[in-house]
Amino acid sequence: MTTQPAARPDRRAAHPGPLSGVRVLEIGGIGPGPFAAMMLADLGADVVRVDRPGEDLLDTHRVLLRGRRSVVLDLKTQAGRDAVLRLADRSDVLIEGFRPGVAERLGFGPDAVLARNPSLVYGRMTGWGQDGPYAASAGHDITYLAVTGALEAFAGPDGRPVPPLNLLGDFGGGGMLLALGIVAALLPARLTGRGQVVDAAIVDGVASMTAMHQAMRASGLWSGPRGGNLFDGGAPFYRCYRTSDDRFMAVGAIEPAFYARLLEGLGLLDEGTGSQQDRAEWPRLSALFERTFAQRSRADWVEVFGGRDACVAPVLSAAEATEDPHLAARGTYAAPSGPGAPVEPAAAPRFSLTPSRAGAPAVEPGRHTDEVLGELGSGG
Repeated sequence: MTTQPAARPDRRAAHPGPLSGVRVLEIGGIGPGPFAAMMLADLGADVVRVDRPGEDLLDTHRVLLRGRRSVVLDLKTQAGRDAVLRLADRSDVLIEGFRPGVAERLGFGPDAVLARNPSLVYGRMTGWGQDGPYAASAGHDITYLAVTGALEAFAGPDGRPVPPLNLLGDFGGGGMLLALGIVAALLPARLTGRGQVVDAAIVDGVASMTAMHQAMRASGLWSGPRGGNLFDGGAPFYRCYRTSDDRFMAVGAIEPAFYARLLEGLGLLDEGTGSQQDRAEWPRLSALFERTFAQRSRADWVEVFGGRDACVAPVLSAAEATEDPHLAARGTYAAPSGPGAPVEPAAAPRFSLTPSRAGAPAVEPGRHTDEVLGELGSGG
């Protein structure tokens, strides 16, 4: 094994993000766990990922796996499990995404790890959580959205619920929630020396994101059938419209001032004013707006609404989004490895004093096994 004690300080000096100096051990998983670890790495944490022998996720996870070192350990062997414990001893955070009880059976559950390293933050990423009737069951993003009441609102033309990719569950209600929980738990751990377990369940995260809609439902503001409410395509001023070239424009003109500018841009001031909140008028207005948007191309409507401040925008494809002038000006999508490299989302959020940044490109599994295990032998 090759020991490289200089690698860690050099890397931290090059990336003084807000989590600089925080050591994260990620037990290899898929989806939301790697996303949380990516966010921590983008914020400056030193993340070491434990990959499984023979597993290569680069085709689907290349961006999610950026910014960390990779070691390959066989967790079915005692040597592999012992190495995980030793890595956890020197870490501030551990992330695992097994079903409940698996980490315990492998010998590095929270009790075992916290007994050795009491200040560790132990992040657990699951769909259902660590307890409850479904805890031991399998699931995916669509499953969790279904039972939280979120999926029912996303309907296609035939009324069939359509999952919003796997953005809402895996990444919004899952990985983002875990990253927030870990950063929050690091604060008391640093102050008191006592770590804790963060139980991040996708169902909990998705449910938390329905807070506004649950309030609207309770107050009667969300009482219509699916497709008949404010945010689900029922409101003519909050939905998408097809253009003459078979593209789409997104309209979000909720406030009266924005609605007036929408009507102005559409040339419909005389036909739509005063009826915005009259739900009986919504079908008529939706049909009117549909006919109007269908008369011109998406590019034409972009020109009409450019600078009008009406909350109207073109619906861009993933490829088009990387070339949007605003996103380009902010560097929201960038090629962090240099010109000609693949474009990927930049680190977020942004900090004025300790900047975040997208980490180095993902490497093949096991690239840093000798380096990282060598640091264990040297006490690094």
